[in-house]
Amino acid sequence: MFEPNLAEDAPWKRRFRIPRAAIHMASYNPERVLLASNQTGVYELYSYLLLTGALKQLTDRPSGTAFGTISPDGRQVYYVDDKEGNETGHIVRIPFEGGAPLDMTPDMPDYTLVSPMIDGTGSRLGFTVPGSDGFDSYVVATKEGKPGKPRMIIRSTKMADGPLFSRDGAVSVVSSAERFGGLDFTITAFDTDSGQKLRELADESSRVDPVEFSPASGDNRLLAESNRSGSMRPLLWDARTGERTDLQVDSIEGEIAGMGWSPDTQKVLLRQTDKATTQLWTYDLASSETARVPHPEGTVATARFRTNESVLMAWQDSTNPTQLLSLDLRNPSTAPDTYLAPRSVPASRPWRRATFRSSDGQEIQCWYATPEGKGPFPTIFETHGGPTNVMFNTFSPRSQIWLDHGFAFVTVNYRGSTTFGKEFEKKINGDIGHWEVEDMVAGRDWIVRNGIAKPEEIFLTGWSYGGYLTLQAMGVHPELWAGGMGGVVVADWVTEYEDEPEAMRGYDVALHGGTPAEKREEYERASPISYVEKLAAPLLIIQGKNDVRDPPRQVELYDAKAKALGKDVTVVWFDTGHAGSGMNVELAISHHETMLHWMQKVMSKGTAK
Repeated sequence: MFEPNLAEDAPWKRRFRIPRAAIHMASYNPERVLLASNQTGVYELYSYLLLTGALKQLTDRPSGTAFGTISPDGRQVYYVDDKEGNETGHIVRIPFEGGAPLDMTPDMPDYTLVSPMIDGTGSRLGFTVPGSDGFDSYVVATKEGKPGKPRMIIRSTKMADGPLFSRDGAVSVVSSAERFGGLDFTITAFDTDSGQKLRELADESSRVDPVEFSPASGDNRLLAESNRSGSMRPLLWDARTGERTDLQVDSIEGEIAGMGWSPDTQKVLLRQTDKATTQLWTYDLASSETARVPHPEGTVATARFRTNESVLMAWQDSTNPTQLLSLDLRNPSTAPDTYLAPRSVPASRPWRRATFRSSDGQEIQCWYATPEGKGPFPTIFETHGGPTNVMFNTFSPRSQIWLDHGFAFVTVNYRGSTTFGKEFEKKINGDIGHWEVEDMVAGRDWIVRNGIAKPEEIFLTGWSYGGYLTLQAMGVHPELWAGGMGGVVVADWVTEYEDEPEAMRGYDVALHGGTPAEKREEYERASPISYVEKLAAPLLIIQGKNDVRDPPRQVELYDAKAKALGKDVTVVWFDTGHAGSGMNVELAISHHETMLHWMQKVMSKGTAK
């Protein structure tokens, strides 16, 4: 008999309440760090001084603040002041030491899903606003302390981002899918003040992304990356002359991303992500020599040079929450200095890596963990959000809650995930919900065949795109699952497109290969609402009333259709937006109490097949 542990001091609740942080280091002043942290139970922005350990809360908003940007010099912090987590509002700025927020675009209407970028002198702000006419990239002069009038430097009809600035701000780059469409981006460089177009960096049928300009004033070299070889590889590109140098990293497998420059500009820091694992390397620009950075196994989320001979990295694994490690490159055997490590972490079950073959023979990677005892076990089968994302070996209270209750846990990096090459990532484009589900079915077969899972007690779960795949797989293969729990889901791609902001419409067009008017059959084939009639197992949906990414109406339509057909579907609504329980610890705990109660009901009824 399944009995959930709902005590206030339950280990799973203690894990959720551990202070955790997303870490952002100032590019040219890494001693200054911006944290998005749940110190008070709700994610807010904090300034953190590495040398003194001084931590100061900068924001205190009802719906929390999960996303922020620290200026390269570490003097200012920027974020979007939205309403109830709907990701719609204005960019504001506050000093690193704290203070009242200053609206950087007071005369503009509200905008949605923007990422502020700042030059190295703090004199220019850049951002791209999606709208009905396209993606408009703006520059705001801030040299006198107060913002000037936003000046548009380019409009793209397809998805775009930027501008990203050189250190002195004289040159800026915008990345856009204007030339090739889909998710294949090019980089266009501009003279920031005149708006004159300088150069374009484009690799046909490939994606090129900017990373960071050289930290030397007047140096227009941009560290960037391209996947024209089939995997992301780093390069240097002079935005004024157009000179390109592809870094010689062929001996390193997987995808290689640029992390940033050494202060003396002699080296760059690289992160290898190969099949959902990470490793740091340094690259000497004069000799083209690479050197592996010794660090603990686990996942490096972000990293940069602290000095020319030391590296800072944000690190975690399945049993350790995110912390900041400082590594001495001259003495690699020396234990790293550790910052922000939690004092007390309940014992957690380690994740293990495995691979299996999908229906077409493609190798698929997963992480899995088992509780104490001998299997097979009832099993939680998770899929990550994205889809252009990947599940690394991370500290996941959402997984450990089920392991505490005697379930096995597996999370699959399905087709569409990153770090497995361009072909793997693009396989789903224009055929959403097909290969991902094929990979899920193959993963189910593998955990049953290997004695991990009881075939009659395998439950799907996921949030965002993972929530979508939960619904899709339950409708396409209803006989395989005992139930599903989806959070902030996509239930109907057509209605979603109609109700979401322009920024997300561009992403949907890239995934589906067109608009609903152009690809109606594909949108409907990819939508869980098309398969409600086949639904055979209980389903729980947790959805935000104020979600602009996955708006509520499409879930309301799915729920109404399911109810009319007599299906066992429960929808639980919460008041904020897409980040929802990811922003608020107590809301996350409440959502998982709901899931545990639902699981108790399902298992007690014997509805698990």
